[in-house]
Amino acid sequence: MQASTMAAADSTKMEGFWSNWKCKAMELLYWRNLKQSGLVFGSLLLLLFSLTQFSVVSVVAYLALATLSATISFRVYKSVLQAVQKTDEGHPFKAYLEVEMSLSHDQMQKYAENTQYYINSTLKELRRLFLVQDLVDSLKFAVLMWLLTYLGALFNGLTLLIMVVVSMFSMPVVYEKYQAQIDQYLGLIRTQVNSVVVKIQEKIPGAKRKAE
Repeated sequence: MQASTMAAADSTKMEGFWSNWKCKAMELLYWRNLKQSGLVFGSLLLLLFSLTQFSVVSVVAYLALATLSATISFRVYKSVLQAVQKTDEGHPFKAYLEVEMSLSHDQMQKYAENTQYYINSTLKELRRLFLVQDLVDSLKFAVLMWLLTYLGALFNGLTLLIMVVVSMFSMPVVYEKYQAQIDQYLGLIRTQVNSVVVKIQEKIPGAKRKAE
């Protein structure tokens, strides 16, 4: 009984954690706090641009050295300051060192179950598309892959990742500001796409029987 109560409490904490994390992510993407969003956006772009010039190992090593330089300098500064002022404030990072960072067995199991679910869902969807369970969906997937070949010829992976980050921090704000106009255009596009899909289904006997 006690074990089930503790598991339920851990589950509630995890749900609260993910809910809080999602809220913070939305605040960052919608620029609710300009300083925080600007810091995260700038840091991500700096990291990605660094990866375009240096190897991953070099970037990780430079980041670690920069972090260590900052923390060691601050630790030495606080130690000297305490010696001069003859105070005993303790370790400057004591509050962070005491923060609990370990994951419980139930939390690890939940992460593993979620990962397993997404992997199985992805594999099932890929099997459905590649083995042509639905001809129209497989054709859509083929068109998407064909478009990606042209996209891959124009941009490398890091460039696409930079474009994704820029889009993540710009598109939500643009959509929030021009939501009515964007929804109107998206509705027109959706209508046209659905019309094309219906025409394709009418010309493909197998797809037509399934749609009926």
